[in-house]
Amino acid sequence: MLAVAAGPAGAQAPPVCHDHAAPPGPAAVEEGPTPMAPLPVQDPAVGGPALGSCDLALPAGAPAVPAGIDAAGWVVADLDSGAVLAARDAHGRQRPASTLKLLTTLVVLDKLPLDQVVTGDLTDVQVDGSRAGIGPGGTYSVQQLLSGLLLNSGNDTAHALARTLGGVPRTLELMQQRAAAMGALDTRPATPSGLDGPGMSTSAYDLALLFRAALRNPTFAELTQTRLVQFPGFGTHAGFMLSNDDPLLRSYDGALGGKTGFTDAARHTFVGAAKRDGRRIVVALVRGEQQPVRMVAQASALLDYGFAMPTGLAAVGTLVEQAPVTETPTTSSPGTPGGPAGVVPESSPLGWVIAALILVVGLATGVGYIVRRARETKDDPGQK
Repeated sequence: MLAVAAGPAGAQAPPVCHDHAAPPGPAAVEEGPTPMAPLPVQDPAVGGPALGSCDLALPAGAPAVPAGIDAAGWVVADLDSGAVLAARDAHGRQRPASTLKLLTTLVVLDKLPLDQVVTGDLTDVQVDGSRAGIGPGGTYSVQQLLSGLLLNSGNDTAHALARTLGGVPRTLELMQQRAAAMGALDTRPATPSGLDGPGMSTSAYDLALLFRAALRNPTFAELTQTRLVQFPGFGTHAGFMLSNDDPLLRSYDGALGGKTGFTDAARHTFVGAAKRDGRRIVVALVRGEQQPVRMVAQASALLDYGFAMPTGLAAVGTLVEQAPVTETPTTSSPGTPGGPAGVVPESSPLGWVIAALILVVGLATGVGYIVRRARETKDDPGQK
């Protein structure tokens, strides 16, 4: 059980949040020699102005936040109402690592039949990082590939699904469109797997949005709680059992599932949810460490905190259902050290659409770097 640290009863956003434009350094080599221009920073923040805080956003009268939460940003929200109960730097942009596979999953569920058969090829096997174990000539249903993507965080299955969607550039375009439409405006994908790439970013707020949207899909809801599943072999290789790598599912009573992530540049990321006494809470954490408190313990403590939050307290924000329509200009924020400090475009009622189109062009220029992906041996190194 984590100790309890004192915290303010409320939080006010400072005038400039330096991590709200782009993830902090050091950059991954896969991001290329020239940083991409940052995404527009939304002002007011998506979900409510209090979520624009660089620090804690808590309702008046809230209990103290548990000690030992070292993640740079986190969000605790009611999964059903969308009320954000507490947050720290909710819109601070960080690299997502494999939590981005949630966005890949949403696109796949939108676009591909679950029973469509996909044949593995050599390019799937050659991807960097964690693999579920598909092989050249093996045949897999889309649902089986999603099992490998979500349970075992397979970058090989991410690549196979991207091929099936029309190729990596087309998949990234679809992912960007999906994120923009749902209001995940801190999110820019550079790879379908979450391995680092040019301009990649997300936020704790966006991860909570993505998980909430995914959990509404019955296929995802079932897969994310699946502990073991039979996976096909290929050639002379026999089939085998895939186990779910999610530590929350194994350790937290009432867990509904979750997704881990890790790269050297992103550090540790996590998003997951649980149910207790009829209430469902989602937590998202970005740029955390495994020491002194493991990420699963940090997530568990925030879940406990959310369940213990008195129901009568006012929310500090909300998880939106779609991109906000606003005539308020976005703000420009300085880039991270070593990066450009450019002016970002102003928004309009259709500003997020324009931004999405700009991003697609930017992604196309960065595809050359995708093959030089960050190595990701495990989403949660050292985890048993």
